Amino acid sequence: MVTHFKISGHLACGHKGSNLTSTRELNRVKCRSCRNTEAFKDARKTERNAARRAARKAKAIHVVNDWRQAWTERLTAMTGQQRLPRGFTGQPFV
Repeated sequence: MVTHFKISGHLACGHKGSNLTSTRELNRVKCRSCRNTEAFKDARKTERNAARRAARKAKAIHVVNDWRQAWTERLTAMTGQQRLPRGFTGQPFV
């Protein structure tokens, strides 16, 4: 079944009918005529730009995970003396 791109209450390709399937989701559009319209191409470009902006923002907010510090804090929070695992300098008690 062909799925058309619906924008502003009309199909982008100009087809008319009461039994035509339409959607606003760009990945679900199967109609070749709808895919070749400027409205569809602009919507696709806008979606890609938004995805790129979100990826850049997520990359900028990247948090460094210092697992050694977290492990030391975890052992310090436990009751009694705990020995650090291998790989930590000298394996002292915390």
